[in-house]
Amino acid sequence: MKKILLLALLFWSVSFIAYGQADEPVCKGVEEIAAMEQAAHEGLLDFRSSPFTDNYDIIYQRMEWNVDPNQYYIQGTVTTYFAPTRDGFTAVNFDLSSLLQIDNILYHGAGPLNYNHSGDRLEVILPEMVPVGQIDSVTIIYGGVPPTTGFGSFGTGTHNNSPALWTLSEPYGAKDWWPTKQDLVDKIDSIDVYVRTPAAYRAASNGVLVSEVLNGDKKEYHWQHRHPIAAYLVAIAVTDYAVFSEYVPVENGNPIEVLNYVYPESLNSWQNAIHSTVESMTLYNQLFGLYPFANEKYGHAQFGWGGGMEHQTMTFMGGNSHSLQAHELAHQWFGDKVTCGSWADIWLNEGFATYLEGMTYEHGLGTNTWPNWLRGKIDQVTGQPDGSVFVTDTTSVSRIFSSRLSYSKGALLLHMLRWKLGDAAFFQGIRNYLDAPELAYGYAKTADLQYYLEQASGKDLTEFFDDWFYGQGFPSYHVNWWQVDNTIWVQIDQTTSHASVDFFEMPVPVEFRGVGFDTTMVFDHTYSGQLFSFQAPGVPLLVGFDPELWLCSKNNIVTNSEIVGLAEVLKEQVKAWPNPAREQLNIQLPDAILPVQAVLFDAWGQRLLETTIRNTQNEIDIRSLPAGYYYLKLDSAEGSLALPVVKE
Repeated sequence: MKKILLLALLFWSVSFIAYGQADEPVCKGVEEIAAMEQAAHEGLLDFRSSPFTDNYDIIYQRMEWNVDPNQYYIQGTVTTYFAPTRDGFTAVNFDLSSLLQIDNILYHGAGPLNYNHSGDRLEVILPEMVPVGQIDSVTIIYGGVPPTTGFGSFGTGTHNNSPALWTLSEPYGAKDWWPTKQDLVDKIDSIDVYVRTPAAYRAASNGVLVSEVLNGDKKEYHWQHRHPIAAYLVAIAVTDYAVFSEYVPVENGNPIEVLNYVYPESLNSWQNAIHSTVESMTLYNQLFGLYPFANEKYGHAQFGWGGGMEHQTMTFMGGNSHSLQAHELAHQWFGDKVTCGSWADIWLNEGFATYLEGMTYEHGLGTNTWPNWLRGKIDQVTGQPDGSVFVTDTTSVSRIFSSRLSYSKGALLLHMLRWKLGDAAFFQGIRNYLDAPELAYGYAKTADLQYYLEQASGKDLTEFFDDWFYGQGFPSYHVNWWQVDNTIWVQIDQTTSHASVDFFEMPVPVEFRGVGFDTTMVFDHTYSGQLFSFQAPGVPLLVGFDPELWLCSKNNIVTNSEIVGLAEVLKEQVKAWPNPAREQLNIQLPDAILPVQAVLFDAWGQRLLETTIRNTQNEIDIRSLPAGYYYLKLDSAEGSLALPVVKE
């Protein structure tokens, strides 16, 4: 067979279907809100644990808060049971804003204890050294006007002239309103939350509502949660909520309550929309195992914010769209049961939740479609040439919660892993990751996910993660095919949008349609210019790249043209400039290959201009062509060559 050489990799997408886009706000949603953090809080986000708080484990916390949604103020009593992990433990440290005032600190009910409180660090001096592993406790009584960092760690507002109060601590806002450990290492094993508020209001929180007690003009709500929980997932919300429940059926098990605390004026809307959560949880239970907190509840609490926040067992919601419900529910598996062990790995929370949101459309839920959703994410990610899923700057909240990279590219990374591994290995690996004893109800990093996917599939994913997680950008493909008798030859070239990745090794799907046949061939593409062949029962009438949108790529082109390579010495003498061009394209050719038949094709392979070139210096007028991507095929007795052309 003839040696094949194709130099051009052009930039256009060819597909059989034109997809529209339908964007719905999801989760932290993000750039304009996240940017609020930048000015005041940079420098506090570049750690996952503090050297002051990493010498003990939190076993249990009892949190008692007095709040009134009419007042921007908190008064609290937090009792922390802890166990030292290092010798010489004579003081226990907490993260707590210096703007909050300490009223008293008790030890075993007596006190006061001495303490130091500065720089958002509270050091409590213990009366005696506590041995490693021994459980002890302190009670901190405090109050004040909380600061607001991150996405608004402590907030108040109104709805329909009624006051409302809520918290949202991600990523480092818990210390703004209670003494805790703001790390991604130690989860609180269990909590009890007591919220005292004027009797006109209800308080929502994590876990199960144990009691609701009226005492004069105040009510005390007691919520109890008996699963490990990260500090940033503890939350309260208070307003004049209306309450209703729906239930998710579980085969051979108790139904799971979906408890909803919503604004009274939104009650009908929520009752009509809540089926999205019921349907999505049913799907997730099947794909990823039973809802992780099924023995307690799942819930929503409406709050005065535009997106949602996946507080454990009680998501705070600014709306009730299908996408928002599906996304936030997914976090209960990915983000709450297994939490990212570093803000650099936030995609383990957000990429998964985004992908599961999309999978509801794949399974016919919601009003969007799976191809439409995928096309929207691909277009968003490839809208810029750079950016890694790995968070390179954890001092920036907007970078941590980049909707393009942490959410959408993270989701597409999972989509491509699923394509590369196949459904059986992909879903088994994910379930193993969620259930791993060292990860379940704890923290994980990207290497942990990679390990369990490799174990399930038997494949080494190091290069994949190097390219798609740490690397930046995406590939563009030029698929050129031709047919000789019953053999179809396919050559696939690739360029990358960013220099950090020189080549993305991926299985590449190409669909061939002809009279009486329609087949998608998957080519194991390991280098640019790779040649493949297969037997076809007829002549393809339509050839399409990646018809089911498995690849995060852009500017792809499919052409039908046999290219016979020129010798290297002649290739170096063929020039075309300027490129991009506006009015004319200058072409320089060596004498040795003249005359040359030149044909200009558009991205779909249609002939636009054709001429015979007999001189070494030539011009082609392209003023009449619309802006876009083209390729110029040059045929001579010495061989053929294809060159990319961009018209501005």
